[in-house]
Amino acid sequence: MSLLFFSMKKTYKIEVDCAACADKMEQAAAKTPGVREAVVNFMALKMKIDFEDGADTDLVMQQVRKNCKKVESDCEIYL
Repeated sequence: MSLLFFSMKKTYKIEVDCAACADKMEQAAAKTPGVREAVVNFMALKMKIDFEDGADTDLVMQQVRKNCKKVESDCEIYL
């Protein structure tokens, strides 16, 4: 018997001023409960989030936004 796991991935437009700030955002997002993996592409101004199974993506992203604002107050994630 094999188990199938479906990964929920979403991409969000972001606004951030520098690559170092984007790295801080990526780290903050990755540490958020409900996030399996977070990748920020500074050049494209996009954040890709791979959510944990069963995560409420809206609630998780609200917390991701709060966590990112703690490390980089002038960043934005468009939900």
